[in-house]
Amino acid sequence: MTVGRAVSWQRVVRQVDFDRFARLSGDDNPIHVDPVFCAGTRWGGTLCHGMMLYSLISHLIRARLLPGAIELEQELVFPGPVFAGDEVTVRAEIVRVDRTLGRVEVCSSIRRAGGGLGCESRTLVSVDV
Repeated sequence: MTVGRAVSWQRVVRQVDFDRFARLSGDDNPIHVDPVFCAGTRWGGTLCHGMMLYSLISHLIRARLLPGAIELEQELVFPGPVFAGDEVTVRAEIVRVDRTLGRVEVCSSIRRAGGGLGCESRTLVSVDV
């Protein structure tokens, strides 16, 4: 639990992931699940759900950076799209530790291969110190 500690992982987000997330969340907007519809939009392809991107960040924090952490606050920004078939790098870094309160602030990002930023976040978690 030191400031500057970071973890990351890469994966390809696929249409099947979008479809499963849509079933789970109930968000079946065509922009996420209908490649034919999306082909005619300015995007040209299906876009990842913002909350699916958040779930990738949340998993990385709780599984690899700070196991057992409980999320207290979350701020998210989605500056660019993430498409089906994109390889993404999910990264999380500890930026502040308050041992007195058992709180840790984590900044995270999701970048597409080639550098496009799909999501930035700030997460405040509670941890056992």
